[in-house]
Formats: sequence, C-alpha cells, structure tokens
Amino acid sequence: MSKLEQILNLDPSSDLRFRGPFTDVVTTNLKLRNPSDRRVCFKVKTTAPRRYCVRPNSGIIDPGATVTISVMLQPFDYDPNEKSKHKFMVQTIFAPHGATDLEAMWKDAKPDDLMDSKLRCVFDMPSENEKLNELESTKSASTLKADSTSGARAASMEDAEIRKIMEECKRLQTEVGKLHEENRQLKDEGLRMRRTNQFDSSRSAAMLSKEPASRSLPSLLVLIAAIFIGFFLGKFVL
Repeated sequence: MSKLEQILNLDPSSDLRFRGPFTDVVTTNLKLRNPSDRRVCFKVKTTAPRRYCVRPNSGIIDPGATVTISVMLQPFDYDPNEKSKHKFMVQTIFAPHGATDLEAMWKDAKPDDLMDSKLRCVFDMPSENEKLNELESTKSASTLKADSTSGARAASMEDAEIRKIMEECKRLQTEVGKLHEENRQLKDEGLRMRRTNQFDSSRSAAMLSKEPASRSLPSLLVLIAAIFIGFFLGKFVL
C-alpha cells in the first residue's frame, strides 16, 4: 500500500529560511492550511531540538482552517563554511471522529495512516551592503521614534502648561469672587454704620429740643401762681 500524500498545504513548502546575524533569536513562520473536510492532527519534529523552539509544536486543524507555527532559532556562532544539516518534519493524521486526546491518537495511529512533509533549514547572512541598509533603516526608525517621542513629550508638556494656566485662572477667579464678596460686606457695614449714626444724631437732637421746654416749665408755673395770687389779693383789698 502506497504512503498517503500530505493533506496539509505548507507555506513555505520546502525551506525554512532564517536570516542572520544570529546573535539573537531569529524567528520564521510556517503556515499549515487544512483544505479537507476532516479534522487533521499535526506534529512538528526537528533533527536539532536543542537549537529550535517551536510554538505550537502539535495540535488539531479544523476543516478549512490555517495554523501559524513560529519556529525560533536560538543564538549561535555562525560559520558560513558550515552547511546546515538541520531539518524539520511535519507529520499529520486524520483525527478520528469525536477524538480529543492527541497523545492517544498518535499512539493508536497506524504507519499507513501517517502523512509527512520535510523541510530543510537555510541560513541567510546579509551582505555588507544589506547590513548598511538595515543599519540606516534602523537609525531612521530610531530617529522617527525619538522624534515622535519628543513630539509626544512636547505635547504632554504643552498640555501640562495649559492645565496649569487654567488652574491659575480658576484660582484668580476665586480670589476675585472673594474680593467682590468682601467689598459688598464692607459696603453693607458702612451703610449700617451710617444709619446707626443718623439714628443717634436724631435721638440727641430730640433730647436737646425737649430739655429747654422742661426747664421753662417751672418759670411758667411761677408766673401763673403770681397772677392768681395778685388776683386774690386785689379782691381782698377792694
């Protein structure tokens, strides 16, 4: 019985390319698409498991769905004279109906049910011109980022100044309101004092006007008494 052909569509289909320099982790993506009407289990294997980190390295792809696999190459000392012998294999089987246990599915799978695709790893080291271009691009990106950061910082400072000015204006408005209130209270107090002074002056004038009348009252009584006495004395004499 011939081996089953890989049901998944792989992108890329044959080479996993990693672009240097390899002083840091380098990541490339592998897309797996399921064009069938059945669920497919996949598992990703490599000949150098210590050099790569694969996420996810296994799973189930629904009909018509696509899964993106991230393959991360760990930092290493690159030797251009050394050819890469690293390889990857994508192994697949059709998932039984209602099955959920991946490990059990792989253990129970028959060799004739397995499908696989192999990919080789290719390391690309940029040329000097490409390095210069990338360096310029990095500098430009850094400059743009710095400019945007400076612009954002300047805008933030302007916003802070505007808020400070608005707060100062509110404070001044509050102070002006307090001054208006104090001025109104002073006016009311002055009016009250003027009314009090006018009332006291009126009372004093009234008391002064009554005092001469009370003083002249005894003299008037004496005069009336003298008239009466003279009148009676005149009668007796006559």
